[in-house]
Amino acid sequence: MDSDDPLANCRRSAIVTGAGSGIGRGVVQALLADGWRVGLIGRREAALAETARGHPEALVLPCDIGRPDAVREAFERFLGRFGRLDLLFNNAGVGTPQVPLETLEAEAWLACVNVNLNGTFYCTQNAFRIMKAQDPRGGRIINNGSIAATTPRPNNPAYTATKHAITGLTKASALDGRAHDIAVGQIDIGNADTEMARPMAQGILQANGSTLVEPRIDVAHVVDAVRYMAGLPLRSNVLFLTVMATRQPFVGRG
Repeated sequence: MDSDDPLANCRRSAIVTGAGSGIGRGVVQALLADGWRVGLIGRREAALAETARGHPEALVLPCDIGRPDAVREAFERFLGRFGRLDLLFNNAGVGTPQVPLETLEAEAWLACVNVNLNGTFYCTQNAFRIMKAQDPRGGRIINNGSIAATTPRPNNPAYTATKHAITGLTKASALDGRAHDIAVGQIDIGNADTEMARPMAQGILQANGSTLVEPRIDVAHVVDAVRYMAGLPLRSNVLFLTVMATRQPFVGRG
């Protein structure tokens, strides 16, 4: 933070969703190391506690983000502990089986939409309420879009649709937030070496019908990108950033 940032002298506080593993865990631990106070949201309390490692400035907030009442309660608990919210990293997301579109079960579709899209909206809505009301006002929201936010994989309609929708939500909330000093951006990640991406090591279906083992990147590189976005003064914003394996088949996919 620089001296021209209204939040430069504030003790910075953040909420990270999907904080129990992978990218969320890495971002939480990096923010704590950088001096942030962090609320950890996720479904599995034990996993959140493992991420927090007993850090005194980490607040474990077990929560199903697909339930708006549960999200509001988690944000209220966070605000009661830390007093303000400067950063929300909307990271939580789930996939579905990679099956032909016509065979995808309705339950799988709805579960994906409820976490990836509805949950991100509920968290964003609560963050807006807090960031508009606090003094100094404002804050930053970073959405995890995934490269599926622009380009699909075969047999992946639910995840693709929700991530395309995240791009729309990012643009809409960036527009609605700018008059209130709320900066909103999106990081699109390709093949970070997390549990979700592990099947790529055995090969994943490509648009031409072949199966290809795709390269992956260290989660630390994604964490560094989020830290960069989070560390900007509010007068500056990264609206979209893509970080991916150089050799990943993405540009020109299909």
